[in-house]
Amino acid sequence: MHHFLVFFLLLPMTALAQGQVGLSLAEVEALWRDRNHELRLARTAVAGAEADVRAAGQAPNPQVSLNTLSISPWSGYGAGGWKDKKMDTQLRLDQLIERGGKRDLRVKGAEARLDAARRDLDDAGRQQLLALYSAYYDLLLAQEKRRVAQDAAELYSKGLEAGRLRQKAGDISQVDLSRLQIDKSRADNDARQAQADLEQAQAALAYLIGRENEARQLVAGDDWPRVDERDHQEAANLEQRPDVEAARLRLAAAEAARDLARAQKKRDVTVGVQLEHNLQNMPTNSYGFGVSVPLFIWHEYEGEIAKAEADLDAARQTYAKILALAVGDVDQARSAVQSARDRRRRLETGLLADAERVAKAAEFAYGKGAMGLMDLLDARRTLRQVQVEAAMARADYAKALAAWRLQAEFGKGK
Repeated sequence: MHHFLVFFLLLPMTALAQGQVGLSLAEVEALWRDRNHELRLARTAVAGAEADVRAAGQAPNPQVSLNTLSISPWSGYGAGGWKDKKMDTQLRLDQLIERGGKRDLRVKGAEARLDAARRDLDDAGRQQLLALYSAYYDLLLAQEKRRVAQDAAELYSKGLEAGRLRQKAGDISQVDLSRLQIDKSRADNDARQAQADLEQAQAALAYLIGRENEARQLVAGDDWPRVDERDHQEAANLEQRPDVEAARLRLAAAEAARDLARAQKKRDVTVGVQLEHNLQNMPTNSYGFGVSVPLFIWHEYEGEIAKAEADLDAARQTYAKILALAVGDVDQARSAVQSARDRRRRLETGLLADAERVAKAAEFAYGKGAMGLMDLLDARRTLRQVQVEAAMARADYAKALAAWRLQAEFGKGK
């Protein structure tokens, strides 16, 4: 079902060769989940951690040895076939037996690191999803800024044509015509810059969804999100945020590593069995067994234990640091969404409408000869500036809202 959904959402991309295709945020997110480079890398880290768990639970392999003894450099080792040679042959099998629960502690630590890697994957998804939303809204902003710039360029182009006719008729001076030409050039430059910004936004989004070759055809098809009137004061459970969980799990892994270092003081035992084939005198076979243990003469793993204790303390400090950063992230996200919401509301409910009304009145008054050129150009510049500010306010609010929602969503233990 997942592959069918991805294939269905990939269908619009197959038409990119024929022209631009508008993609909704949901479609972009589906492509991101399947194609994002960072998510793929994070998945390989999980696969590596799974292999570590498998390796941690494996018992030590036995060792087999074959030794040939009693070869004299003076008398040689006799004539005849190999079985008639005058030498001893020993076949020995040794097995290390771990004590102190070392294998269980290795597995415990590896499993904690595996769970941490899975939370890292979730956190990579959280961060990359926020980057995806930001890139999508940046593209939507670039599209709107380009539209404003193109509309302004067309308006100045028509105004320049009309100005030339009026200058020939003696209605305006050559100085006014030069001013129109200057503003027309500025508007053209702004339009070219807006196109360059649009292409950069397309490239940024294309990378996140793994469609770098079709970047120029990407179009954000959604509209800006509506203003959310909630006060955004609900608290997120930060203990369930992926990066906080990952830090907590690595703390558990560090505790297991500390316990494993302490367990090295429990002597491991190596047991072995031996078969000896003796051809020195009469051919005889003999059997034996042995037991060996290490002697703690020079050290008792004090260095390893101290290092594990230091790593455990570092893990505690890292966990506290990440939790504190998460608290700050939530506070910043709440403040950003409230500030961006208020700024957007002020622009959309007041300044933008006033600027449009003033610009329309200025165009009408200038056409009737009741307003000078400088006042007209000033009204046009003000309108364009407010339009761009309004678009930027919508983009800032959309990104701040997405960041807040991700904080709340992943704080519920997604």
